[in-house]
Amino acid sequence: MSRRRLTTSVSSVVVGLVLLGEEAFAHTISLPKIEVGGQRRTVTVPHVHTPSGTRIVSSTRPSPVAPAVSRPPAEPSGPQPPPITSSSEKFFTGKEVNALPFKQPGEALEIVPGLIVTQHSGDGKANQYFLRGFNLDHGTDLALYLDGMPLNMRTHGHGQGYADANFLIPELLAYVLARKGPYDAQDGDFSSAGSIYLQYKDKIDKGFYQVTGGSFAYARALAVVPYQDFAGGSAYGAVEAQYYNGPWERGDNLHRINSVLRWARGTQLDGAAVTFMGYANKWYSTDQIPERAVYSGLKSLWGTLDPTDGGDTTRFSLSGRWSQTEGNHASRVELYVMHSTLDLYNNFTYYLANQNLGDQFRQFDRRTMVGVNAEHAIKWDSFGLPVQTRVGLQSRYDDIRLGLQDSFRRTPYDTVRNDAVGEGSVAVWTDTTVQWSPWLRTVTGGRFDYYNASVNSLQSLLGAPVIATSEGLPAFLWTGPFNSGSKDASLFSPKASIIVGPFQKTELYFNYGEGFHSTDARGAVQSFSASELSDTDGFLGVSSIPLLVKSRGAEIGWRTKYIEGLDSSMSFFWLNLDSENQFEGDSGTTTFGRPSRRYGIEFANHYRPVSWISFDGDVALVHARYRGVDQLQAFAWLDLLTPEALPYGTFLGNAPGNYLQNSVGITAMGGLEIGEATGWFGALKYRYIGSRPLTEDGYLQSPVTGTLSARLGYRWADGWRLQVDAFNVFNSRSDQITYGYGSLLPTDPLYSACVNGVAPSAVCGVGVMDRHFKPLEPTAVRLTFSGPLNFDALPDFSAPLRVVPD
Repeated sequence: MSRRRLTTSVSSVVVGLVLLGEEAFAHTISLPKIEVGGQRRTVTVPHVHTPSGTRIVSSTRPSPVAPAVSRPPAEPSGPQPPPITSSSEKFFTGKEVNALPFKQPGEALEIVPGLIVTQHSGDGKANQYFLRGFNLDHGTDLALYLDGMPLNMRTHGHGQGYADANFLIPELLAYVLARKGPYDAQDGDFSSAGSIYLQYKDKIDKGFYQVTGGSFAYARALAVVPYQDFAGGSAYGAVEAQYYNGPWERGDNLHRINSVLRWARGTQLDGAAVTFMGYANKWYSTDQIPERAVYSGLKSLWGTLDPTDGGDTTRFSLSGRWSQTEGNHASRVELYVMHSTLDLYNNFTYYLANQNLGDQFRQFDRRTMVGVNAEHAIKWDSFGLPVQTRVGLQSRYDDIRLGLQDSFRRTPYDTVRNDAVGEGSVAVWTDTTVQWSPWLRTVTGGRFDYYNASVNSLQSLLGAPVIATSEGLPAFLWTGPFNSGSKDASLFSPKASIIVGPFQKTELYFNYGEGFHSTDARGAVQSFSASELSDTDGFLGVSSIPLLVKSRGAEIGWRTKYIEGLDSSMSFFWLNLDSENQFEGDSGTTTFGRPSRRYGIEFANHYRPVSWISFDGDVALVHARYRGVDQLQAFAWLDLLTPEALPYGTFLGNAPGNYLQNSVGITAMGGLEIGEATGWFGALKYRYIGSRPLTEDGYLQSPVTGTLSARLGYRWADGWRLQVDAFNVFNSRSDQITYGYGSLLPTDPLYSACVNGVAPSAVCGVGVMDRHFKPLEPTAVRLTFSGPLNFDALPDFSAPLRVVPD
């Protein structure tokens, strides 16, 4: 993020038609599994799935005629966790996700230990994610799925792996399954840091509505209507509308509408389902501002330097699934179609590139994505040992139109990139689980991925940027015809896990896996820079980046329930990436990142001593560094150390170093939930984010951020609920998110020096190095009232006031 313009862009998330693929293909099969320490937590629906399947393990030798899938009970009450294969793997029910307060849908994912979700550019844009020492930007290296559909967008207009979860309706979640590291064969692109599978409920028994109002003009309404006997199955529809202005001087004026329509028949093991989702959002955004602008009094803490920043996005999808279980065999097929749009306007460097019109740029993305997940599992015996083998196929194709334009007050005036991209992939994966003894099982497998991408530039000569030559003459930077092409790549990723135990209600886990992330197809075929000329006024050649980048990781850990009511896990992990290469969506150029290494420790706990109280606490410590020497940055730094450049101090923060920018070294989360199914209830959630380096040399650092949120409410037996949520209770003035890079303001002394040609070009290209931040929003309160759609009777409002209930 340092020394370059922050990426912000047009986003879209719409239209998909999917016939057979909705929920994760995971809970499809299941040999009897080992339980660590007796009873599991509360709910128990035996069918839990991930986008492509559920691993099955057995602690005893099954009968040869035992079915490959355990049949669910007639009246399942909730999802059951799948067999665990790593100490960091976590499973949460939808009820657990919604038990702690969160301000926006993406923050619901923070129930995953070690994961931080924040925002820097309005609540309509994809969140920023931090996990295991990664600044995951908007999703790179963290794979997100909803009902089997991948949310990460390849070759996206704003950034590789862009994953927008703002259309999520948390009240509809059946469960969240989180896996960290590249250890599972069904996890592919973007899963090096982890994978999170979100699953909506198949059935809603009782309809309800919910209205919320609160600080800074927040308003939200949600209605869910079930249809019990509909076309041979059951269905429900959900509609949500939201408005929000925020504490900013230029209000967000966010308008959001969302809908889900779902039909399902049978069970997750033998049945079918079809789901439609529709979503639209438009907003203005107050992006991060430089620290010097606030300290000088130029802007308030809630101000903006470009009030026209913002965007709009849409997403429509149709997905479906079919599953069947017969004897020792289980099959599942998911299909999905999605169409999305995004238009995004941002200005992160203000007047660095263009001292007259400013640096606002438009990023746009239009795409249609189609895909299929298929899996077959079979149980069999090998020399008397119970074995299960899974074989899966994953395929996806994205038809994309995307681009980058310079703009002034949302009016584009030139086109840096304008491309039509077709990108497809096919993956075949398999794994085999062997139960060697009641205390030892192994899972070994791998996946083969093939990618092909074709880039066709649509940039016109007259639309290309006009760049001044060394002699001051204008020249069109029309590189489009030379930045078209196609590229393919393939790789094999082995996976292996060993699970030992249980002993004393404790299991040990040993995991190894190789993974990858894809890179922007435009960067993979690019030949010339789309933003600058060479020293001889010709096109500046750049090296293309690989289409697929390998990662390798391992983990050792344990999980225990030795203490009654306490579920604890500890994980030691390391992860190497061959390259941190990324395509810079803000400049249309490629950057070659060095290899990197991360290692750390995670400690997570859930404690429920009695039925009406539970505690959650986790902490993660991570060491993250680049490997090797950044020679290009060393040369750039030397240009800032020349006698004429040295007095400007631009060299500070630009020295070569090995710090991974915005890599969080320590995170912690604490949660408290109290209350029964009816009556008074409450919750507390504390989030801590440690200081982190903002530049490679560590010169700029972020502050520590700690926030506390609280909830208090009352539930009636007939489904009514009243609750109050408070966010940032102690009104912390720390940062919501922070970056370190160079920018330029008209009030900076360097501005006039650059305009008048006094300052060296190397200094003017960097600007004033500074900490750019978006502050935490001040204390906010929201009131929620929810109840059944049947308005025949209102709740007894005197019940919460009684000292002794009836």
